[in-house]
Amino acid sequence: MSSIKEVARLAGVSVGTVSNALNRPDLVAPETLRRVQAAIAQLGYVRNGSARQLRAGRSRTIAVVALDLANPFFIDVLSGVETAAHRVGVTVMVFNSSKDADREARLLEMLEEQRPLGVLITPVSDGGQQERLDRLIARGIPVVLFDNSTRLSSGCAVAVDDVLGGRLAGRHLRERGHRRIAFAGGPFTVRQVEDRRDGLASVLTREETLTVIPLPDLNVATGRTAGQEIAGLPRAARPTAVFCANDLVALGVLQELTQRGLRIPDDVAILGYDDIDFAAAAAVPLSSIRQPREQIGLTAALMLLEEADRLAGHQHRHVIFQPELVERTSTAQLRTPRKAEKAAR
Repeated sequence: MSSIKEVARLAGVSVGTVSNALNRPDLVAPETLRRVQAAIAQLGYVRNGSARQLRAGRSRTIAVVALDLANPFFIDVLSGVETAAHRVGVTVMVFNSSKDADREARLLEMLEEQRPLGVLITPVSDGGQQERLDRLIARGIPVVLFDNSTRLSSGCAVAVDDVLGGRLAGRHLRERGHRRIAFAGGPFTVRQVEDRRDGLASVLTREETLTVIPLPDLNVATGRTAGQEIAGLPRAARPTAVFCANDLVALGVLQELTQRGLRIPDDVAILGYDDIDFAAAAAVPLSSIRQPREQIGLTAALMLLEEADRLAGHQHRHVIFQPELVERTSTAQLRTPRKAEKAAR
């Protein structure tokens, strides 16, 4: 392991010049910079980032506490975070709460000790860890919520209008002639799930019936469970369309109904949420409510970095993106509402 002193000796310069070459190369003469870089390459020198951060008194790492890394939605959000971090030479640590409040609490306790530059988090529940988040903020560690209802946040937050997303879903299914509609999702302690269901319910009239299928989680397996429940209903009572709280649930419903011989969308239309890449690639391409996944991550990270740098005039703000409907085969137009009812019988 070579040291910065050995680099300086080999290049014939001072330690300060080597430091400038590493951190402020524009201050170093081109020929001197070339000699320092050649010495670094010859010795295989790698600077000690941890020691540098200790000397500077602050970390160059931001922490992301994601709700569920098994969901591709969060992987896309992280791509946006990485883009912002790369621009300023900051590293990203990623943690998975797995929708477990106790695990989330332990992660936040650890991060309070680690003192990252800032924390991006999708809390398991609204206000559930507010005391721990307040402790981070009190220690000078900014916190930005992402993909989370901003109603209870006094700091920076980035969210999507999930109530609007539910309304878009409901209007789309009504326009396609559906009168018996199901919502599959849960748990309803997750604000996003509740908002999507409420948005759907708000646009239905007395002519439509809404069946809620509560699920313990949002994944393909629980989607298949919902599909079993739907397929097991008598034809006269079976929903002609199901709006799923995310695309993973929708994929599970699609798998189960298809295996049971039901046609999508002729027998049951399926609409998902998030518009992950797998939605368009499904055997029957899924219609979905699209969220700007990478933009959510990019915006949240930029807000965090701005606050961490203590820029003059920084003010907390809430950014709420608008979702949009992406129509594919799984909710293709029914011929008429009356024929849709006859097909369901």
